[in-house]
Amino acid sequence: MADPLIDDVNLPDPSDVYAAPDLTGPQSLHRLAPEPGLSRDADRDRVQRMQAAALVILATATVLTLMSVAKLILIVILTSILMSFVLAPLADALTDFRVPRSLSALIAVFLLLASIATLSYLSYARAVEFMSQVPEYKVRLKHIVDEIRRQAEKFEETTENVLPSEPQDKNSVTVRQTNGLRNYLSENASSMSQTFLAITFVPFLIYFMLSWRDHVRAASVMLFRMENRNTAYVTLGLIAAMIRSFIVGNFMIGLFLSAASMAAFGLMGLPYFYFLGVMSGFLSLIPYLGVVLAILPPVIVGLGYLTTGTFVLTIGIVIGLHLFAMNVLYPMVLGKRLQLNPLAVTLSLLFWGWLWGAMGLLLAVPLTGALKIICDNINRLRPYGAWMGE
Repeated sequence: MADPLIDDVNLPDPSDVYAAPDLTGPQSLHRLAPEPGLSRDADRDRVQRMQAAALVILATATVLTLMSVAKLILIVILTSILMSFVLAPLADALTDFRVPRSLSALIAVFLLLASIATLSYLSYARAVEFMSQVPEYKVRLKHIVDEIRRQAEKFEETTENVLPSEPQDKNSVTVRQTNGLRNYLSENASSMSQTFLAITFVPFLIYFMLSWRDHVRAASVMLFRMENRNTAYVTLGLIAAMIRSFIVGNFMIGLFLSAASMAAFGLMGLPYFYFLGVMSGFLSLIPYLGVVLAILPPVIVGLGYLTTGTFVLTIGIVIGLHLFAMNVLYPMVLGKRLQLNPLAVTLSLLFWGWLWGAMGLLLAVPLTGALKIICDNINRLRPYGAWMGE
């Protein structure tokens, strides 16, 4: 039975006060859920970015693998391109005197081979003359080696007294394998023959690059779209000028270092100072290891002739000339063409040296300079060119 007092009071309906929002209706679901079109677009963009990144990684790995596998071929081609840029002014000068292009290219290649043969002959003659005096150097070297051996034995005895070595098993047998020159030649005969065969292609490549230079450059420009052909033509011209300036500039700096080294070694009384000066001067141009390699010829030949003071003076002269060339001559001669900061050069030496060894060190700077020119002339790559610049 209902209570009349309670019935007379108008209480609010609890369902009206504490009613939760209806989340089951289609309008509420549409209001709380994200728009399906935006979600699908975001997922699609994310997938496309991941696919693009994966493609870039795969392409980079593929290119590095091909560059490593085809190392010999690429080095031969790049070396031929560099030499063709050096000989191009000579071929052009002969063409201006109404010499046919093919004949001017042949003359330029012949002069290059004649220069290499002359230098090789002079170097061989000096080497034979030096080898004839090896017995005298052998006596001096023996005294030096004996002194180093005595110092090493003293150091070993001291080390054994401080840190005694573990007892060796009497039943153990130590096997030492000796590899002579004959074994080395037999093991590397295949690679040496491939290298020699590849080197024989260099003169022919230089000749065809010189005789067909205009055709190759025009055909290369035609590979690009119409709106990009002017940029490609300018870029190829800048790369050619940079490489030519790089090689000619290095040659001029090498001549200066050779003359200065010959004068210094001659004043110190070193034998074969003219030969040592040329070797030390041009070895100093090798990136990263040049200063170490430039020190070796005068130090080795000067054993027995140099006192302690002149020995230190020789090393100081080589290092001083190297620093002067790198910090003064290089910016003056090549600074306007290369415009590479030291960090970019060091990283390029590390990368190309890891990829191609010694030849990678020699080709690292011109390759990086060409890459910077390409980046400077492409709008999307200009930030990378600015990063490599000074």
